[in-house]
Amino acid sequence: MDDLKAPSIDYAAVAPILILFGAACLGVVVEAFVPRRARHAVQLTLALLATLAALVVVITQASTRITTATGALAIDGPAVFLQGAILALALVSLLLMGERKLEPGGAFVPQAAITVGSEADERQATHAPGLTEVFPISLFAIAGMLLFVAANDLLTMFVALEVFSLPLYLLCALARRRRLLSQEAALKYFLLGSYASAFFLFGVALIYGFVGAVDLASIHTAAAESDRDPLLLYAGLALLSIGLLFKTAAVPFHVWTPDVYQGAPTPVTAFMAACTKVAAFGALLRVLYVGFNGLSWDFTPILGVVAVLTMIIGAVLAVTQTDIKRLLAYSSIANAGYLLVGVLASGERGLASTMFYLVAYGFSVLAAFAVVTLVRDADGEAGHLSRWAGLGRRSPLIAGVFAFILLAFAGIPLTSGFIGKFAVFGAAIEGGQTWLVIAGVISSIVLAFPYLRVVVMMWLSDPSELTPTVSVPGVLTTAALAIGVAVTLLLGVAPSLLLDLTTGAAEFVQ
Repeated sequence: MDDLKAPSIDYAAVAPILILFGAACLGVVVEAFVPRRARHAVQLTLALLATLAALVVVITQASTRITTATGALAIDGPAVFLQGAILALALVSLLLMGERKLEPGGAFVPQAAITVGSEADERQATHAPGLTEVFPISLFAIAGMLLFVAANDLLTMFVALEVFSLPLYLLCALARRRRLLSQEAALKYFLLGSYASAFFLFGVALIYGFVGAVDLASIHTAAAESDRDPLLLYAGLALLSIGLLFKTAAVPFHVWTPDVYQGAPTPVTAFMAACTKVAAFGALLRVLYVGFNGLSWDFTPILGVVAVLTMIIGAVLAVTQTDIKRLLAYSSIANAGYLLVGVLASGERGLASTMFYLVAYGFSVLAAFAVVTLVRDADGEAGHLSRWAGLGRRSPLIAGVFAFILLAFAGIPLTSGFIGKFAVFGAAIEGGQTWLVIAGVISSIVLAFPYLRVVVMMWLSDPSELTPTVSVPGVLTTAALAIGVAVTLLLGVAPSLLLDLTTGAAEFVQ
């Protein structure tokens, strides 16, 4: 489809990326010149307006099907849909980041350079206004994600990977409370992210050695038609896949996930759980479906084993967790396995079901972490599961909402989780991957136990002195929680609208 290539950049097609990069740069200027007392409101407003404007532009580009920037970017159905999903989820994430009512000054440390545990650190933890640089940093990350899912050559994809990863490393280290744990999480994430980038880049080098180009169309042609020994191509694909699987939190590349989820500020954890997963799977889908779809019979068994291990290990280790954020981290790992089942289903139905699942899971996990921010005491969030006992007696509404989200994760009917699993499993059966569905059903049964255990603890246990109070949510947290719950319910009761959108968007261009 070379006739679709534009000789220069189509600025309308890449406008969402440009809007976010421009707003991020403007946010840096705001940090320099706007007085501190007004900075939070200005930065939050700028971030929300820029993200909303980018989302509006993406919606107007819904029918665009081109490659631009000399083929480096593909604005097609999956790219537009995934960009819209990232922006919608990012809007909700920014609401959680902007909340200041739950924590004095917000969830982020005012000055990250102060020594942890010092007297100055104690003062800023309770009185000083929070760091507002998180908003332009987040905009840089969101812009990188939009570029990542639209990248049509491997070097552009690598640049996008770094653009959205580096801000995330910073954001993970900025927790106001438990700062040492937060900095440890950021360092682990940085080191493992560096390994992922190295694997990805080595994979690009090997693929270039075989193909002589890095654009996905040339890779597709060489993979399908070349009569040379494909060993170099297979090795490059393996390294490339490892780099992307790090970002999806698939086993055995999942080791950063629990520590980072636990140590990062909870709004950042929510942002990563929702948006980073969409970006990582969007890039994986493009690489496999566009560049290497002629090799599906070669990579499917290996990635299938990864999917099975991800589902089973994520589910089994979730059972053993005693911290709510670590439980949600292992839940995220298991859900990465279900998404891999959709990826390996192949065809338009596999692509459509994966995109549906990404949106459904994203809004549910944002609602879950919004609840986590509310269950707290004077020392911060109550992470240990034993402290959630009797929460249904203290705050029936919040406990009921969290129970509903956990049931959605478990795949109970009339929730988006059930429709999402039904979609990816159905696509896998249609694609001849029944063995993956069997493993998925088994892991879903195992994973239901830790979810139901939390529900039982909240509703059937008596409150104790350790049971924390539930903070009254501010306007921003209330909005984020309401949106997450509403989408989870709506996609469970009436999923056809989103299913139709994903089906219509399930076609790549080259």
